[in-house]
Amino acid sequence: MIGIYGGTFNPVHYGHLRTALEVKELFALDELRLLPCALPAHRENPSVNAQMRLEMLQIAIKDYVHLRLDTREIQRPGVSYMVDTLTELRKELGNTPIILFMGTDAFNGISSWHRWQELFHYAHIVVMTRPQFKPSALPEFYDDRLVTVRESLKSCVSGKIFFQKVRDLDISASDIRNAFIEQKNPSFLLPEPIIEYIRAHNLYSA
Repeated sequence: MIGIYGGTFNPVHYGHLRTALEVKELFALDELRLLPCALPAHRENPSVNAQMRLEMLQIAIKDYVHLRLDTREIQRPGVSYMVDTLTELRKELGNTPIILFMGTDAFNGISSWHRWQELFHYAHIVVMTRPQFKPSALPEFYDDRLVTVRESLKSCVSGKIFFQKVRDLDISASDIRNAFIEQKNPSFLLPEPIIEYIRAHNLYSA
């Protein structure tokens, strides 16, 4: 079973990395692919270019063999649509179950995604929630796909929704960027080699 965890990773931080490790273990994934987005469809373009965000991710996960980078959205021109990515992955992986991991904000706005209903043709969706989160009543389209046993995602290749609580690390990339702008110390929010990279390249400066 393969997991997909996308984002701008601008910059990658311990909130991303801790969550990645947790879901890899909880779902007994063969691998979890971190998928940096080149041009997001639903937010402004990242302030740091795709190559630098990719390099920071490479530094962050270099010692974790079950976490790997998938660079297809950076290599593909134009806006990064997840449905295009999952279409490619399904062709490559055959009948291997795929899980697309996303946070609650992304899930709540999923109906605005490009060809969003087709996502379920290619993957399961796992919504990563915080301990205090309680899902509201789901629309019929989702409710018919909801499963409550994690292991059931292995029994079919796509089409299900599962809610998974993960550790609550209240770290945001925007707060980290502001810390650099304000010349505050961002230690313990992201790995020190990433801090060194950001400072060496004068990223997120005022």
